[in-house]
Formats: sequence, structure tokens, C-alpha cells
Amino acid sequence: MWEYIGKISITVAVVIAVAEVGKRSSLWGAALASLPLTSLLAFVWLYVDTGNTEAVANLSRDIFWLVLASLPLFLILPALLRAGVSFWPSLGAACVAMVAAYFGLVWVLGRVGVRL
Repeated sequence: MWEYIGKISITVAVVIAVAEVGKRSSLWGAALASLPLTSLLAFVWLYVDTGNTEAVANLSRDIFWLVLASLPLFLILPALLRAGVSFWPSLGAACVAMVAAYFGLVWVLGRVGVRL
């Protein structure tokens, strides 16, 4: 139980740090958010829990491919906001596009023989 509380606490601290730094400086907030902190934490938790380096390697490879599908979010959201669309519809549209990109990427990768 304490292990989960520790994991949750560290993860929450990272998210809060990004939000707080972002309030003061969008550049530094973005720099902190762009670090693969979630992935690094996941690698550590997975290895500590299982000791399985193959599982960590597979997770790392799969994250590489799937991070490509998240990129439309970071292009569409600011474009919609700058076009005058309010925040929640912009965020919703960007998320829908991102989900579509995930499905599309998984389909394309499957067609070219990359298995996730």
C-alpha cells in the first residue's frame, strides 16, 4: 500500500510542478512538461516492480511510436485558440484529433509490420 502511495505522490508532484512552473514561465513549464518524466517514472516503476528489462525495452519502443500520435494535440490546440475558439471546444477538438491519430498510427504501423 505504501508503495502505491509513494508512486502516486511522486507522480502528482511532477504534474503540480509543471503547472506551477507554467504559471510563472510558459517556456520553463513547457521545458519541464516536454521531458519524458511520465515515461521515466513508468520505466522505473516497471523495473522496480518486475526486474524485467525486456518489459522496459518494449515499453520504451512502444512509447516512441505512440508519442508521434500525440503531436497533433500540440498543433491543433494553439491553432484553434488563436483562431478565437474558446478553450474547452479547442481542447476537445484537439483531443479528438489526437485519438484519431492514435488509431490511424496503430493501423499504419500494423500495415507496415510494426507490432506494438
